[in-house]
Amino acid sequence: MQASQGPGRIGPAPLRGADRRLPAFMTPARQALPGPPDASAPDCGRSDDPRVADDVLQADLLARVSRTFALTIPELPPALRQVVANAYLLCRIVDTIEDEATLGAAEKRSFCTLFTAVVAGASPAAGFADALAPRLSSSTPPAEHSLIRETPRVIAITHRFSAEQQDALRACVEVMAEGMAAFQEARTGSGLASLDELDRYCYCVAGVVGEMLTRLFCDYSPAIAKHREVLMPLAVSFGQGLQMTNILKDIWEDRERGACWLPQDVFRDGGFDLAALGPDSSSPGFRLGLERLLGIAHAHLEDALRYTLLIPADETAIRHFCLWAIGMALLTLRKINANRAFTGASQVKISRRSVKLVIVASRLSVRSDRVLKALFWLAASGLPAPVRRTAAPRNP
Repeated sequence: MQASQGPGRIGPAPLRGADRRLPAFMTPARQALPGPPDASAPDCGRSDDPRVADDVLQADLLARVSRTFALTIPELPPALRQVVANAYLLCRIVDTIEDEATLGAAEKRSFCTLFTAVVAGASPAAGFADALAPRLSSSTPPAEHSLIRETPRVIAITHRFSAEQQDALRACVEVMAEGMAAFQEARTGSGLASLDELDRYCYCVAGVVGEMLTRLFCDYSPAIAKHREVLMPLAVSFGQGLQMTNILKDIWEDRERGACWLPQDVFRDGGFDLAALGPDSSSPGFRLGLERLLGIAHAHLEDALRYTLLIPADETAIRHFCLWAIGMALLTLRKINANRAFTGASQVKISRRSVKLVIVASRLSVRSDRVLKALFWLAASGLPAPVRRTAAPRNP
């Protein structure tokens, strides 16, 4: 349903820092494109033909910033594809602000606030793009330079959606932008203070995306809307499960850049201080804390399956969209659990064969709740038992 380094992003998914923020519903496989952008290259989606469709622009942008999401969005019903693609791009713009290493916390807050106003229609998108584009450094992938330059066109698409769709996107961006800015200001590099802080962080960068997608799904389908009150809290848990998977996968890459999104209290209870965290950490206390977080993530992914099974069985496209994220997250948790001494994300990244297996299994079983439960149980076998917690306050 963020997505660490600060969604997040329903990616998920192979979801750099951005991947850990955006949820695996929206989790990008970050393209490793070295060096500064090529100023001579045409902007994505541009054409001499003024009739270039909005969906062509968004598909082009998505293909450049997120291979995974560019793959999953076409699975959605046609009535949802354009708005969900647009939602992802809006979240990715916020994420680009947060990831820009040359911006200080105050500048990031300023740009996040400005972008919130742009999405709400209270400030011109061109002014935002003109202010942010020259501040992006060569460490920001060229695809994201292009995305920022294309902000006015992305926002123009946003403002053509229905009132309910625009409100869902606006609310998501507002919470995400404020939450990311707040956590950047409070970041110490030694982890979050507590599990409650981790819950709030995951809500701001991933859970809120799950809520937004649920609003879009309910607006699309009266049959889904009947379950709205049950789906909304499950959507938050869904997002947290995906976000925690990315945080755990990217522990060491985060640490290299001076970030840490692990909860201090969990590791302190086992006698380990996150301030001493390093790739050679072999402390039993660290492994114990990792085991507990795996159990918590496992419980959230159980909620993700409950969420998916509340989607009518004939809405196979939406079910696929959710199931792919759940399956890839479970397989990632299995790899982390089997190699708790891993020292880099590449060591616990699932293979392309595993991704194909998830897709095939989803296609064969999407209409059967019984088979889907059995497949979940099989994929989760060997993980620490689910650890359930009372939901923490959602406000950042």
